[in-house]
Amino acid sequence: MNRKTSRTSGAITQLSSYGAYGLKLSGSVTTVSHVVLNFVVKNHSVVKILPRYTLQGSSGWSTLCESNNELLPGSNIEERLKLDSSPQSLYFPRESLKLHSRTESSSSSSKAVFLDHSETLWMRSAAAWRDGGFTGLLNEITNSNTEVPKWLSVSSGCILALLRWVSSFHGSLFPHLTLSCEDMIAEFSQVLNWSDCVVRAFAWHPHTDKFAVALLDDSIKIYNPKSATTPTLKHRLQRSVAAVQWKPLCASALAVACQNCLLVWHVDPCSLSTRPSSGCAQVLSHPGHSPVTSIAWSPSGSLLISASPVDTAMMVWDVAAESCVPLQRVGGGGVTFVSWSPDGSHVLASTPSALFRVWETRMWTCERWPSVKGRCQSGCWSPDGSRLLFTVQGETVIYALTFSDAPAGVPTSTSKGPQAAAVVADLSETTFNTPDGDVVVGGEIQSLAWDPRGERLAVLLKGDPQAADRPAIIAVFKTRTNPIFELLPCGFVQGEPGAEPRLMQFHPNFQHGALLTVCWSTGRITHVPFYFLSAGVNRFGLSRSPSLPCPQKRPDDFVNQSLFTELIS
Repeated sequence: MNRKTSRTSGAITQLSSYGAYGLKLSGSVTTVSHVVLNFVVKNHSVVKILPRYTLQGSSGWSTLCESNNELLPGSNIEERLKLDSSPQSLYFPRESLKLHSRTESSSSSSKAVFLDHSETLWMRSAAAWRDGGFTGLLNEITNSNTEVPKWLSVSSGCILALLRWVSSFHGSLFPHLTLSCEDMIAEFSQVLNWSDCVVRAFAWHPHTDKFAVALLDDSIKIYNPKSATTPTLKHRLQRSVAAVQWKPLCASALAVACQNCLLVWHVDPCSLSTRPSSGCAQVLSHPGHSPVTSIAWSPSGSLLISASPVDTAMMVWDVAAESCVPLQRVGGGGVTFVSWSPDGSHVLASTPSALFRVWETRMWTCERWPSVKGRCQSGCWSPDGSRLLFTVQGETVIYALTFSDAPAGVPTSTSKGPQAAAVVADLSETTFNTPDGDVVVGGEIQSLAWDPRGERLAVLLKGDPQAADRPAIIAVFKTRTNPIFELLPCGFVQGEPGAEPRLMQFHPNFQHGALLTVCWSTGRITHVPFYFLSAGVNRFGLSRSPSLPCPQKRPDDFVNQSLFTELIS
C-alpha cells in the first residue's frame, strides 16, 4: 500500500471557536493535504447472505415487527401491536397531491408569449442574465441582431458556440452533466425511483418524536404526536426536494436540499400556525452549486455540508452567518452524497465517478479511494464513528472501512488510517419458493441504514421494476460492533401487496430496540419495531430479545450463524 500525500490551497484554517471542525468561514488561506489510497479489497470469512434468509408468507403478508430475533408477519400479532406505542402510520394518496401543472421546460417556452415586447434590449438582457446567467445573456444578444452592432451579435454567437462545444466535451467526460436537474437528482438520490415517488424525503428529529416528510408536490409536512397542528412548509424556491435533515441540538431548524439552493426553515414548535411564512426560511446558495442532492449537519449542529453533482467542491456552511467554505478537490466530476460520522470525526463524500473521499474534520485532510468499479452509491457509519459501511453502484456486496483515532500529539495527516476495504456481505440474487411462485431477491443495493445502537442494519435492494418476480425489498441484519464486528441474518421487511420500499430511516431514540421507518411506493409510511435488549446493557448480547409480541417457534435455519466475523491481527 503506497500512500501519496499532496497539498493544495483552500479557504480553511484552524479556528478554536469551531472546536474540532477547525473551519474558518473567511478568506484566509492555508494548506490542506489529502492522502491518495488504492482501493484494496480484503476478504475475511464472508459468505453469500441471502440463502440463509427465509422469505415468509404470501402476497398478503407484511412485516409488523421483530420479536425473539424473528420478523413476524401481520396476521400473527396485529391485535397486540394496537397496544404498542409505535408512531402512527401515514398515507399520502397520489391523487390528493396538487402537482405542478407545467414543467420547467414548458413554462420557459411559453414565457415568450407573455413578454412585453416594448421592453428595451437592456431590460431584456438583464432579465436573460438573471434567468440564464452568462449563457442566457449571450443568447439574448445573438437573437437581437437587428438591435445591436453586427460585430457584437457575431461575437456573441461565436462565444456561445464555443461554450456549447466545451460543455459537450465536458459532458463526454462526465455524462451526468448532460442530465436535467430532476434526472440528476433521481440518478444520485438515496430514494429508489425518486422522480415518481410520492414521499421524496423523510427525516426524524434527532431528539424528539417529530419528523418531516417531503412530498411529490414539493411541500413539506411536519408531524408531532404531541401537537394537533401539522405545519406545511412551502416556498417558491422549494422545488425538487432531494433531502431534508433536522439540525442537532435545536428544536426548530430544518435544512432542505432543493433544485437551486438550500433552505433552512425555522419553525417554532410552539406555534399554532399551519402555514409558516416564507420569511421563516433562510436561503443559502452559491454559484454553480445546484442541484443540491445531499446535505449533512455536524453532530454539534454548528456546520452544514451540502453536495451537488455539478460542483467538485463540497460546501461547508455556517448557517448563522450565511457563509460557506468550498472544500475543492480535482477529480470526480462533483459530489453526490455526504454523510457525517456520529462522533463528528469524519465525513464521507461520494462522487459521480469511480472514487470517493473520506475527510477527517480536525485538519480537514482527505483520503481519496480510487479504483472502485463504480461510484459509491450509499454509506452509513457505526454509532461510534469508527466504522464505515458503503456500497458501490453495480455491485452486490457491502464494504467496510475501519478508522482509529490518532494518538494525542500525532498529526492526523500522518496517522494510520484504513489500508483496505473488507467485503462484509454478499447479497447476490437468490431464488425463494413462495406460495405465489418463485421470487428472486438480491442484487444491486440502493441505500443503507444503521440503527443508533449499532445492532440492526437495513439494506434496501433495488430489485428490477420491469420484472414482477424481482421486487425491491429490505434485508435486515443483526450487527455487533464491539469487541469485533459481526453480521448475522435477521429477515426481510415487506409491505402490503403492490407496495415496494423507496426510502428508510431508523428512529434515533427508540427505547425498546430499534424502529425502522419505511416509505412505500404507494405513499404510505409505516414503522417497523425491532424489539431486543441492547448488547450494551445486558449479558445476553445479540441472542436475546424482550418478549413483547407473542413468540413463535423458530424454523431450523442459519439465523444464529455469523455471516461475517472480523479477524483481529
